Amino acid sequence: MVATDLDVEENRKAAAQLPSGVEVQWADLTNPDEVNALLGAVAPAAIIHLAAIIAPFCYARAALARKVSVDATGHLVRAAEAQPQPPRFVQASSVAVYGARNPHHLTDLLSADTPMRPTDLYGTHKAEAEELVRSSSLDWVVLRLGGVLTTDISFDIKPEFLFFESALPVDGRIQTVDVRDVATAFTAATTADCVGEILLIGGDDATHRLTQGDIGPATAAALGLVGAIPVGRRGNPDSDADWFATDWMDTTRAQEVLKFQTVSFPDILKETADKAGWKRYPLRLVAPAAGYFLRRQSAYRNHPGHFADPWGAIRAKWGDPGPDRPAA
Repeated sequence: MVATDLDVEENRKAAAQLPSGVEVQWADLTNPDEVNALLGAVAPAAIIHLAAIIAPFCYARAALARKVSVDATGHLVRAAEAQPQPPRFVQASSVAVYGARNPHHLTDLLSADTPMRPTDLYGTHKAEAEELVRSSSLDWVVLRLGGVLTTDISFDIKPEFLFFESALPVDGRIQTVDVRDVATAFTAATTADCVGEILLIGGDDATHRLTQGDIGPATAAALGLVGAIPVGRRGNPDSDADWFATDWMDTTRAQEVLKFQTVSFPDILKETADKAGWKRYPLRLVAPAAGYFLRRQSAYRNHPGHFADPWGAIRAKWGDPGPDRPAA
């Protein structure tokens, strides 16, 4: 197995933690010469392509986001097609390709057949990258991810991400999935009988079909920070535009062929609490101070109105998040 990323200090530290048997080859995927050299040296049987700049960071760096999320995909596809034995190509996509989803008007589950209507830069880039893969001559599989969660504990959270999370409607539907189950899905997709399929990757229907406002408070409480997450704003039921690009999904086919759903949402919360251990008790004491800090990071602090306006909040902080934003 070969992993690749940019040769920077942070990635070298991460590479040192990889299990034995994983080789690291450094490459800039936005550079076609480096991509060609990488694939020539490795001759992979399959490629799992994960590279992207996610929301909200893509909004602030639109040109770089296009280079990483779209252009690099094209470089990889062309290099893979040129191999003597072209590899299977497993593309990481997102439910963001479906665009904003008002749960008061759209009550169906997302599926591979749901039309793509991206409403932001990230969803547009993922849709364009998908098209590059799907129109290629390669054996391909596209995995559209829901909300990926981890039990790794880190308090080094960027303020931009706190702002972004607070801007999302708390009653927006989202299907979460544990990052280890995502890894299982990608690994299985390299050999499973699913070539030419689009598969939706979310956790089990019983516990992972949540609303945006369910996740933060439950996770914080598992850490001991009970009540620290401020109450956000609900979405406007009369507006189809003022919602984020997440929803519940039909994962039946994906689970059938990839067999990846093993970690429930309660499992995630229990493991998070177990990892926090004794720290949960002092964290409970500082929960009010943490709540004060988080309220100051809120997208709607001192902002009039009652309903969430995620795109307005994003636009005010990072510029136009829409799909037609110039790349330069």
